[in-house]
Formats: sequence, structure tokens, C-alpha cells
Amino acid sequence: MHIDIISVVPELMQSAFAHSIMKRAQEKGLLTVACHNLRDYTTYRHAQVDDYQFGGGAGMVLMPEPLANAIEHLKEQKTFDAIIYMTPDGPTFNQKMANTLSLKKNLLIICGHYKGIDERIRSLYVTHEISIGDYVLSGGELAATVVVDAIGRLIPGVLNDETSALTDSFQDNLLAPAVYTRPKVFQGLEVPEVLLNGDHKKIEQWRAQNALERTQERRPDLLNE
Repeated sequence: MHIDIISVVPELMQSAFAHSIMKRAQEKGLLTVACHNLRDYTTYRHAQVDDYQFGGGAGMVLMPEPLANAIEHLKEQKTFDAIIYMTPDGPTFNQKMANTLSLKKNLLIICGHYKGIDERIRSLYVTHEISIGDYVLSGGELAATVVVDAIGRLIPGVLNDETSALTDSFQDNLLAPAVYTRPKVFQGLEVPEVLLNGDHKKIEQWRAQNALERTQERRPDLLNE
């Protein structure tokens, strides 16, 4: 999979993609992430990419020309399965979206900044809009990083144990069950005996029941989806 990201501050994402699972995914050749500086695509003086809103109001808006230049340049190099704009007013990102996007080959993500991007870019180019929650960030970079991480770990071969992603929270509209490791007893609390007896059928039954109970207690809304 290849993911291009357009940003005013691409440096914000570099560390996230240079460590841990995302680093291994790229080293294995299973994922490539390219961050592009929007200022490289502007024709305005002083590398300007934003301007005041028509109609007045606080906050600057990313102008359409630099974004269109960047998008068109990248489209000349590859065909994108989705052009995604990270925005607070988009549908809320979830595991189902991550699963779907992980099956794509080429993705382009646009990071908004300041007050957002000119609406005409959304009309002309954007195919998907995604929010990571009902709050506002300084820009779309951190949100894009979340989406790339959630997608990237689902690519076959990225995780050492591919079944790990299948038991993550939300995969079956359930939260993941409780997990334990050594020591057996910690500050008076013991690991459930069923996890220690080696009976894999009973262990799976316990995990399924525990996942259901945790979901009913913490996120009952998931059971109604």
C-alpha cells in the first residue's frame, strides 16, 4: 500500500512513521508513506498557501490553487482509490472504515490547517471525509497519523502475529477481553485460573464471555449496531 499525505507541516508526522509497527511495515516493503509539503506547490510569493475568508471572520483558509497543484501532480504519478480529507465535520473514523481502507492500494490524505480548506477542493477532488472525534485540532496531521496507523497495522504481514488484529477491540462490535501476563499474582490480584490451565477451548470461551461483559458494561451502544 502507498499513502501520500499533503500537509503544511509534514514534520509533525515524521516521528510517528519512523518507529515501531509503522517503521517495520515500511522496512518490509508492505507500506510506503510520503508526506508532501503544500508550500512546494504554491505559486504565490513567500510560499503563501492560505488567505482570509470571503465574508470575513476569524481564521485563515488554505487556498485552492496550491492544493489543486499538489493533488494534480500526485494524480499524474498514480491512480488513487480514495482522496481523503481529515475534517471534524466528516464521518467518525472507526474499525470498519480502517478495515475497508486497508484493502486499498493507493490513498491520498489532505490535512487541513487553520480554518480548513477552500470548499471547492472538497467538491472537486475529495472522495472521503474522516473525523477522528468531536473535537478540533490545530490541523489534520495528528488525525492523519491516527488513520494511517490504524490502516497500516491491518495490512497482511505487518504484524508478527496476523491473528492479533482480528482480536482487537471493535472488530466484532465488541471490546477486547482483559489480558494478563507475569507475575501470576500482583498486589494480591491473581490471574483468572482458566487462563493458566492450558485448555484452549475453555480459554476462548472465557475470552468471548469477558469481551461481551466488558462491552455491555463500557460500550453497550456497540451491541446495538
